[in-house]
Amino acid sequence: MSGAEAPDAVDSRRPLWVVPHEVPAIVPLPSRSTEPRWVGVYRWAAVGGDLLAAMLGVSIALLTRFGYHVGSSYLVVSSLLPLAWVAVVALSKGYDPRFFGAGPDEFRSLLRAGVGLTAAVAMTSYVTKAQIARGFVVLAIPVMVVAALLLRYALRKDLHRHRVRGRCMHRVLVVGRSGPAATLCEHLESRPTDGFRVVATCRPREDDNASLLPDELDEPDILAAADRHAVEVVAIATDPELAGQSLRRLSWALEQRGVELIVSPGIIEVAGPRISVRPVAGLSLLHLERPSVSGGPHLMKAVFDRIVALGIIVLLSPLLAGLALAVKLTSAGPVLFRQQRVGRGGVEFTMLKYRSMYVDAEQRLSDLYALSDGNGVIFKMRNDPRMTPLGRWIRRFSLDELPQLFNVLRGDMSLVGPRPPLAEEVALYAADDSRRMLVKPGMTGLWQVSGRSDLSWDESVRLDLRYVDNWSMTLDLLILWKTVRAVIYGAGAY
Repeated sequence: MSGAEAPDAVDSRRPLWVVPHEVPAIVPLPSRSTEPRWVGVYRWAAVGGDLLAAMLGVSIALLTRFGYHVGSSYLVVSSLLPLAWVAVVALSKGYDPRFFGAGPDEFRSLLRAGVGLTAAVAMTSYVTKAQIARGFVVLAIPVMVVAALLLRYALRKDLHRHRVRGRCMHRVLVVGRSGPAATLCEHLESRPTDGFRVVATCRPREDDNASLLPDELDEPDILAAADRHAVEVVAIATDPELAGQSLRRLSWALEQRGVELIVSPGIIEVAGPRISVRPVAGLSLLHLERPSVSGGPHLMKAVFDRIVALGIIVLLSPLLAGLALAVKLTSAGPVLFRQQRVGRGGVEFTMLKYRSMYVDAEQRLSDLYALSDGNGVIFKMRNDPRMTPLGRWIRRFSLDELPQLFNVLRGDMSLVGPRPPLAEEVALYAADDSRRMLVKPGMTGLWQVSGRSDLSWDESVRLDLRYVDNWSMTLDLLILWKTVRAVIYGAGAY
């Protein structure tokens, strides 16, 4: 592992190696006896933000519904509602440190709190026979939820900036055999914004005899390593030796120390909605749902795509016409560039784009292959001489892809999906890569918001497969939101 020092045995009589990881000197080693300071700061900032959001929602609802003539009963309700909001968020685990800065649960708790507070207000109004105007409630709580989501998003982004600098991290001890432990370390350290820093790894000491089989991991050694490095999290990599009753006893011992235990099942690139734990015969079995690639959800996606695409076409019709005229006037050739791409199920279709290159671009391609800045499969050049001056500008902001909205209307493409491949790219697909064609290709996708042309081929395939395996309408909406920022900054667009 990178930054690892020489193996440091806890006890020469015990079959375990503890490999410390290098920790940046600017970060003091916290005591595990108390909660890290940053957790308290984040929690109080979240509470303050929720109170501010509640007061904003109440104020807007009062002014909209009653103007400046507010009755005393509504003043009482308005003073209690922010406190009730914070209480409901707390009950929804909105201040649980496990969800700070990573995953969607922090935002889901706010949405659940909004629903719960609406129900609580309605029940209280019914029981006490208080006449609370529906217009006040319908306006106050949605504004409250939206404001709280925006403030929490800003708070999370600030936490991410600190984590990128190595602050506000959870200290992690990884336990497992060399291969699974190394993989788990790599994944935990690949995204510092999730807040996990591996400070040491525990693995069995290998037997120097002929068998070369690792000995069993020992619970006292793991606890000693956790105490020595003052870790807050122990992460267990997939290991058949550390399971069942031994893992249960370890969880009890860590619970007494205030250390969180997480277990990696060894399943990668599968998101939470597809994973559930089902108790069967006293066992907790991990159930992996099949990915949704057809049926009702995708019918809803198709309807959503067409409605949104039609709306964008109507809204941007002056821009579409202006770009078409600009392409026609600035260089010879057709306005639209048509190219055969491979869609869902391997069916080819004609993809539309505004022409951004000179008309002889395809003939000049063979002379430029050696100068490609692409990923070895896709040809890309940062300073492609075949590109027109206008084409260089419209590619910078992805305006050349706007005609693909008509592909979406025709049902060839989706707003969000894997990158539409060329037939020669599909010919190079490995067996796993063909899963990308289980869904329609998209105008944007995870590849678009993660670097586009700067990605390697393997990274591009991995992101497309992740999308196929974990598709949901929520994921689509999140990608569309992130696409706006990606297009504005133009990262990886050339």
